[in-house]
Amino acid sequence: MSDAPDKVSAIRRNTVLGLFCLAFVMLVARAFDLQILKQDFLRGEGDARHLRVVSIPAHRGMLLDRHGEPVAVSTPVESVWANPGETLQAPERIAELAQELGLDPRDLRSRLTERASREFVYLRRHVNPDVAQRVQALGVPGIGLQREFRRYYPMGEVAGHVLGFTNIDDQGQEGVELAFNDRLTGQPGAKRVLRDRLGRVIRDVENIRPARPGKDVTLTLDQRVQYLAYRELKAAVQAHGARAGSLVVMDARTGEILAMVNQPAFNPNNRAGLSVEASRNRAVTDVFEPGSTIKPFTVAAALESGAVRPDALLDTAPGQFRVGRHTIRDIRNYGRIDLTTLIAKSSNIGATKLALDMESEALWSVFHRAGLGRGTGSGFPGEAAGLLRDFFYWRQVDRATLAFGYGLSVTPLQLAQAYAALANDGLMPAPRFVAGQRVRDPERVMSAETAQRIRRMLEAAVAPEGSGNRAAVEAYRVAGKTGTVRKSGAGGYAEDRYMSVFAGMAPASAPRLVMVVTIDEPTGEAYYGGQVAAPVFSRVMQGALRLLDIAPDDLPELRRVSAGEGPA
Repeated sequence: MSDAPDKVSAIRRNTVLGLFCLAFVMLVARAFDLQILKQDFLRGEGDARHLRVVSIPAHRGMLLDRHGEPVAVSTPVESVWANPGETLQAPERIAELAQELGLDPRDLRSRLTERASREFVYLRRHVNPDVAQRVQALGVPGIGLQREFRRYYPMGEVAGHVLGFTNIDDQGQEGVELAFNDRLTGQPGAKRVLRDRLGRVIRDVENIRPARPGKDVTLTLDQRVQYLAYRELKAAVQAHGARAGSLVVMDARTGEILAMVNQPAFNPNNRAGLSVEASRNRAVTDVFEPGSTIKPFTVAAALESGAVRPDALLDTAPGQFRVGRHTIRDIRNYGRIDLTTLIAKSSNIGATKLALDMESEALWSVFHRAGLGRGTGSGFPGEAAGLLRDFFYWRQVDRATLAFGYGLSVTPLQLAQAYAALANDGLMPAPRFVAGQRVRDPERVMSAETAQRIRRMLEAAVAPEGSGNRAAVEAYRVAGKTGTVRKSGAGGYAEDRYMSVFAGMAPASAPRLVMVVTIDEPTGEAYYGGQVAAPVFSRVMQGALRLLDIAPDDLPELRRVSAGEGPA
């Protein structure tokens, strides 16, 4: 009987041993299958879960002023992103993550839930470095940091209108940033990386494509002149309670824009609450009737067409003149005047009689060649072309009012370009904002002799007896013209809304700089261009001539030499 239990025990023992052996064989077989037969498949599955191809951001090219000083740079920043599916597996961590990011926990949870099917969602872009470090230290599942670039403008609002700005993705939206976006934008690279379970990059595996940074762009702006122009224009707009203002400084020979400022201004580094009113580059996009600043071109057209001799006298008595049903007036009776007095005293009647004594086409031709009614070709986004109607449609009264700057519209940049033709002996350069920018060749607007005659007349306008005497600059000869323009409205021209303008150049003996100043709707008793805009011209021009080391041409010893009283 004792043999039976022994047999049962032996069977049980053998069965257990057999099962262990079978399990061991199965484990060996499975290990062989996984480690040898399915090695490539499993490695691929593991890589699919932890290997990622990520973009290598390429920084945007810098904007530099004419001296190589940076005026727009891209700095590296971190952006916080999430894999919603992984982050939602730790719901208790969402509140502390939201606190670090300055977000509402319920809103953050809702955003993650709505995008649970995605693997990449931005939570906050361009965070401060300390915030990025605290978020990373939390170790919340599915949260990672992405290196990006943020644009920074060292000059702030001083050059905001010219430079423009970029969006959150570092793409140009306005100004030079938009105009030259293709050149400034870099080409992102790509690399394969290994991430841990929290989404953090623990190792670079392979560089697929290197990042190519954007190209730098050197502007024609001079930071020193830009700061000076900004300071003086802002002070004038505030002092006169004006609605707005613009100022352009141009190199008379090359057309390079050395400074361009507007008021109100905006800071491209902080665009919270940015309005269209503040961000608009008025010097390029806004048009106005130029008023008396156009009279030099009326005189030029009369001289070029032969309608008048340089020594001609015009009878402006008794200070008013009928054209059809309209009456043209001067502020006083100037009597018989020559062309120089017409410019110096800004006679509307004298300009009207010149226009009526020549063919409409002759007047239109000079205006058109001076760039009025057509774009400057600067390439600046949103540039307005102004308005100059075809002479075929002009009535007699249209010809009269055009002669003293009503019935056409220009931008401050267009007016500066036109005055550059007077400064450059009749050759009008094309404006440009970028050094080496390809622009059209200078255009012949009038003969060199006519341009030189007009400049001498414009010097008389800045003389002590002229309407623009407050534009004078010590030790330099200045040529320029004032303009005081009534603004039009729904019911015609307003009696109490003006645009104050001054356009001029220096040094008048061999002009290097051209400047246009406009002050929109100054309030108070002072509203004439000679009272409001001319002093701004004087202060900015005086500083710019010295900053650019342009030699004076009106020192006492120079005057004696020109009068033949001393050695050269």
